[in-house]
Amino acid sequence: MIYTNRRRFLLGSAAIGAGGLASSTGAWASQNWPNRPVTVIVSFPAGGLTDAVARNFAQHVAQKTGQQFIIENKAGAGGNIGAAQVAKEQADGYTFLHTISGTLIQNRVLYSNLGFDPDKDFTLVAGTPSGALPLAVHKSVPAKNVKEFVAWARTNKVSFGTWAAGSAAHIVCQKLNNLYGLKMEAIHYRGEAPMWQDMNAGSLQVAMGSYQAMKALLDRDMIRPIGIPGPARAPLLPDVPTLAEQGYDHPAFRLHGYLVLAAPAAVPREIVNRMASLWIEAAQSEQGRKMMDSFGLRDLPIGPVEMAAEHEALKKQTLPLVQELGVKLD
Repeated sequence: MIYTNRRRFLLGSAAIGAGGLASSTGAWASQNWPNRPVTVIVSFPAGGLTDAVARNFAQHVAQKTGQQFIIENKAGAGGNIGAAQVAKEQADGYTFLHTISGTLIQNRVLYSNLGFDPDKDFTLVAGTPSGALPLAVHKSVPAKNVKEFVAWARTNKVSFGTWAAGSAAHIVCQKLNNLYGLKMEAIHYRGEAPMWQDMNAGSLQVAMGSYQAMKALLDRDMIRPIGIPGPARAPLLPDVPTLAEQGYDHPAFRLHGYLVLAAPAAVPREIVNRMASLWIEAAQSEQGRKMMDSFGLRDLPIGPVEMAAEHEALKKQTLPLVQELGVKLD
């Protein structure tokens, strides 16, 4: 598989520019980092895409630096619990957050009290495009495409699985309801793994998530992918058209997102750039490529400068759609 960046990434140039402004203290921290174990807080449970990427990439970084990188899963409240913990940690480069873009974007609309300021408490280190997130129906649902599913859902009770309230899956569910007169109930989980377990049991009729997390069900023909919400087809499901290709071209059906690596806001820029460089390198390592292949991920991570720009663009695109949900979770 060929790996590409959605936009050209020039980390070296960004690092040089930032380095010109570095203080002697920051330079010392960069030269000596890390000199003890580093913790990466993953704000979703083990078994899903967010966790898998963090574990795989962190292993590579550990090998390159000679220091242990400890993964801790702190799930709950759409990623807020883990994010709030990292926001309170010392900005010394020894604690990072790995979460989804929705934690730092959508959640500000969904929750009255996040426990952190998503704009002020973090420095964005890197972002891994989350790739295609197929929409799949349970084998009991007699639909092979979105049009057939919409027709079936009009006259049947439908539970729609999402990995978090306010997620892209939730937005797709609600927008299908609003546009086509459906009454699907969004069922929110603390990550993908428990969602696909319920899909396997038949308590969900439709769900949306990463290829690797649903692969076991695909292999046993327990589910059937019917469309790809997003800008492009899934590399591992090339015969499944996007929703836009099937005539469902609302912006809600073309969303994309990132797995975000972030640090407390005041972490020295030298450490941010070093960690970003290692994270991007991890995706190009042999084990990183194998992991990305297994999840159907094609685009390489991007570094802090580009991620900051993408983050602002995602906020403008996504927040109005989340506000339309009219949901408050606290």
